[in-house]
Amino acid sequence: TAFNAQPFNTTYTIKASTMDILDLLLVLLSFLTFTNAQFFNFGNMFNQGQQQQYQEPQNVASDSEWYQQNYEAARCDKYLCPHTLSCVHFPHHCPCAFPAQEDKIEFGDGSMACVSKGGFKENEALRKIELARKGLL
Repeated sequence: TAFNAQPFNTTYTIKASTMDILDLLLVLLSFLTFTNAQFFNFGNMFNQGQQQQYQEPQNVASDSEWYQQNYEAARCDKYLCPHTLSCVHFPHHCPCAFPAQEDKIEFGDGSMACVSKGGFKENEALRKIELARKGLL
């Protein structure tokens, strides 16, 4: 018998109606919108979690443990000022902790004191301390 072969048809006809194209676009658009919404919420989930975990800083303890730890950890081969933990050569070189609000007064015996600035006159605190030392105040 003879093999009867028909020629191979290499042309394809694609007929798509306008409704088919619109349906395909609608499905793609829906998928992209859903995907975008999922990733958007996923990213925001982490940001919201961080905001919920925020804690207020804690106050310093009411005992002297914090001060003692810092005092013991301070490295100073000279004199360590007890009020400011500054390292100086001599005790009377210690700075005041709040120089804008305090005057430093050095005494003849090598000690010093920081006292609140008094009134509107410069060195008024020093004058009052000198009067108190002399017994006049």
